[in-house]
Amino acid sequence: MSTGDLLSIDPLELKFPFELRKQISCSLQLSNKTDNYVAFKVKTTNPKKYCVRPNTGIVLPRSTCDVIVTMQAQKEAPPDLQCRDKFLLQSVKANDGASPKDITAEMFNKEAGHVVEECKLRVVYVSPPQLPSPVHEGSEEGSSPRGSVSDNGHANAAEFTNAARAFTEQLEAQDKSSEELLRREGSKSGGGVSFLFVIFIGLLGIIMGYIMKIS
Repeated sequence: MSTGDLLSIDPLELKFPFELRKQISCSLQLSNKTDNYVAFKVKTTNPKKYCVRPNTGIVLPRSTCDVIVTMQAQKEAPPDLQCRDKFLLQSVKANDGASPKDITAEMFNKEAGHVVEECKLRVVYVSPPQLPSPVHEGSEEGSSPRGSVSDNGHANAAEFTNAARAFTEQLEAQDKSSEELLRREGSKSGGGVSFLFVIFIGLLGIIMGYIMKIS
């Protein structure tokens, strides 16, 4: 806080939680502890970058006034978040009953003999507060569906294996009943192997290989 003869200014540093492409505001509080009307004016080294409301005004006796400084959205961050911008707040005694409409540039002219108090304000960029990251919770929550999918996968494989075994047993039973028929056909055809039997053996081998791969 800066305490002059006319106004007390708080704070002396304009702190902006810097974020790209976002307007950011901070406030100043001007306190008039005198019995006089005090006029003030705010200047900056970078007027295109900042908007000050109000940039001029009257602080009534024994009262306060808030000034809002808004930084326009920035496309690039300065190196190490260092800022060289500065503000200058000028204050001068005004006539009793004065209003903002009565403020003129001549009032702040030192060369005209006016007593003008000046206070320099620095601009400071600070990193915005970091919110707790939900990554760990998300990974823990995400692990449950993976586990259930894996469990379902094992269950489905077991069911398929059981069904395949039952199918194989049924084929073996049919194979026994058809052996005699195949032998008869083989004896009739001069002892050759039946083409149907060869297809059956090949199909059985493919099924058994798939079952072994899953298990």
